[in-house]
Amino acid sequence: MKNIFLIKIILITLLVLTFVNCNSKNAGLQSDLDNPKLVISIVVDQMRFDNLDKYEANYSNNGFNRLIREGFNLKNNHFNYVPTVTGPGHASISTGSTPKTHGIAGNNWFDKKTQKDVYCTTDLDYENLGGNAYSAKMSPNNLLVNTLADLNRIENDMNSKTISIAIKDRGSILMGGKNANAAYWFYGKDKGEWVSSKYYMNKLPEWVTSFNNSESISKYLTDWNTLYDIDTYKESRSDDNNFEKSFKGDPSVTFPYDLNKLKDLNDGYDMLKETPFGNSLTTDFAIEAISNEKLGKDQFTDVLTISYSSTDYIGHNFGVDAKETQDAYLRLDLEIERLLNFLDSYVGENEYTLFLTADHGAAKIPAYLNSLGIKSQNIEEGTVKNILKNVLFKSYGSNQLISKIMNSQIYLNNKTINSLNLNLNSIEKTIINTLTQLDFIDKVYTSKEIINGNFDSGYELLIQNGYNILRSGDVIFKLKENVISYGNKGTTHGSGYSYDTHVPLIFFGKKIVQGESNVKTKITDIAPTIAKLLGLKKMSNSTGDVLTFVIKD
Repeated sequence: MKNIFLIKIILITLLVLTFVNCNSKNAGLQSDLDNPKLVISIVVDQMRFDNLDKYEANYSNNGFNRLIREGFNLKNNHFNYVPTVTGPGHASISTGSTPKTHGIAGNNWFDKKTQKDVYCTTDLDYENLGGNAYSAKMSPNNLLVNTLADLNRIENDMNSKTISIAIKDRGSILMGGKNANAAYWFYGKDKGEWVSSKYYMNKLPEWVTSFNNSESISKYLTDWNTLYDIDTYKESRSDDNNFEKSFKGDPSVTFPYDLNKLKDLNDGYDMLKETPFGNSLTTDFAIEAISNEKLGKDQFTDVLTISYSSTDYIGHNFGVDAKETQDAYLRLDLEIERLLNFLDSYVGENEYTLFLTADHGAAKIPAYLNSLGIKSQNIEEGTVKNILKNVLFKSYGSNQLISKIMNSQIYLNNKTINSLNLNLNSIEKTIINTLTQLDFIDKVYTSKEIINGNFDSGYELLIQNGYNILRSGDVIFKLKENVISYGNKGTTHGSGYSYDTHVPLIFFGKKIVQGESNVKTKITDIAPTIAKLLGLKKMSNSTGDVLTFVIKD
């Protein structure tokens, strides 16, 4: 009897333990199932926040307006560093840190050791997959920290997938991070194809090769006329003006544009980048990637990053107030709608989480502002360097004391300075005194002032957050508001003024609260917020805050 009783006790104990263990496993599985199946990052290149408000009445109900209506709209979101350009923008979105930490100090920077320019994603150790020498050899190895997508893959034992897509290589590579399964970008010229690097894979997947069929790409080179009646584009200036860059072979800057006719004079398929159809191409490729990679189809959360690059090319050429720019956004709105509809059907409504933001804004064209009586200025590239070279030659007998000027930073030639036994502090003072007398420069700082400064706010903090000790310059200058350094037509970006820093940020989908806020947020808040939503550990290198109020309990 005692033995039978003991056996019963043992069996009951085993059953209880089994029940508890199953419940524990199911609880963990339920936690995984509570997460979105897919996280989609959408970055619109050169989208100012006012692009949401300005064209709101012209947008459909189910593109940008659906994101705003059903998601959480952060209306006071800013970049918290300079320079506000594409490479650092994408790296900051993906890592939750600024150039000071992630190391992408610009689209390009100057290597003080090799005395050569460095492009942010160049890596000569990896061969191209597609394209040719023009498309360059690429990897994310210049990025010094992990991205949100990296963390997601690592914590899921590499079972999650990360696919990154953008017409620009840097827009794709810097979002996916070091552990992406693939990053794709577009090579134009005579081929017109999506390409990658052997950093990710040994050959392109069959679905990519199939998509790259020449007939498939050619269909995007069509006539570019306005989507709607041009007379309804009341939010933009006159189509016929003298402020915008024209396509080669077409001296006018007015609709319509015969892209097939202009193609050969405008770098072949590269012309797609400068039209809204580059965004259509991007959406189509993204949908193919979701389907063929089966993103969002298992228990592990996948990540897809999409960067719509064409708005930047169009903005540079035509400016933020152009009919062409308005048309590009009205068409992009329909691309967003098309993508959302596909995600609803393929992944499932409320089964994915998405955020939309931008990598920077842009200034209005100086000539256009001047025509309105607003003081503005365009400084020809090389102006600052020529002025300084002349002054330094008169003072020190050498015109080789400056190695490079880029990103509003001056890189001094320390080798020459030391060989001539010159005083570095004296040279820096001469540069500062010279630049502060120029009517288009506001302030000038030495690297020591920026590195050692105790800044709580203001433009100096933006410079400090964007300053990387190994990759940034020796003297930093701040242009006055509405001053750019660019060609005589079109516009650019890169400053810490609100027209460059204020960009959209909308969270949408699973586990996202519906609402809006005017609370000031930072671009570095995105990655740690999504990490929190996914239940990932804290991003160790992130300097952003978790926006807990956008996440459902």
